[in-house]
Amino acid sequence: MILYALIGKTLHHSFSASFFTNEFADKHICASYINCEMPSVEGVGQMLAERPALRGFNVTIPYKRDIIPLLDTVSPRAARIGAVNTVVVERTGNSIKLHGYNTDAPGFRDSLLPILPENRSGLKALILGTGGASAAVADALDELDITYTFVSRNCQGKNNCIAYSDITEEEMETHRIIINTTPLGTTPDTALAPPIPYGMISKEHICHDLVYNPAMTRFMRLCADRWATVKNGLEMLHNQALLSYILWTGTDLRTIK
Repeated sequence: MILYALIGKTLHHSFSASFFTNEFADKHICASYINCEMPSVEGVGQMLAERPALRGFNVTIPYKRDIIPLLDTVSPRAARIGAVNTVVVERTGNSIKLHGYNTDAPGFRDSLLPILPENRSGLKALILGTGGASAAVADALDELDITYTFVSRNCQGKNNCIAYSDITEEEMETHRIIINTTPLGTTPDTALAPPIPYGMISKEHICHDLVYNPAMTRFMRLCADRWATVKNGLEMLHNQALLSYILWTGTDLRTIK
């Protein structure tokens, strides 16, 4: 049986295994998907040696950057973002080559598009956080020709970045898209939310949270209470997973009946 996996340090929070398990069962695909927790990204070598049926794996926190030196090739998008979340395992005899990609950026792009206005001219976004996920979001916004500003507790060494305390009324009025790329609000710490001036949110705002557990985060609730359009990260998760499978197999799961 063909095998796929997710690697990370702690994976109890991940929905990837259940997503693929359900997809494989529904589509009668003879494959399985497992979680592989490892204390160091160096555990990838042992994983590959012990699982000869492994043909691809996803990468999550904190290894999306650490995995890059172990790869034989990295796609231009992943190199630009500086993070890999999908690896294709190429086996030829006893030789193994690893090819890295980033499906987070197009996954986010395809999640954001349905809630954008038809006319995107002049749209600006605030990206909350400057971690690895923020780079994928920024890449997607570049592709959509949406300008953005990062917001962080610490902007040291980061261009185009302001502190949370520096968000003004003008910033809120001119940046109608707000994207939370931080883990704030994730279960079990559901009472947390990024410290932005929610009283300045309006019905003109689009507020996208990459967090998907819980389905309605405090960030989303505070924005929805001000009549903003809100969306969580579950569709992005599904999108990036489906794009990963295309890279592994050349097949789109959505086309399989």
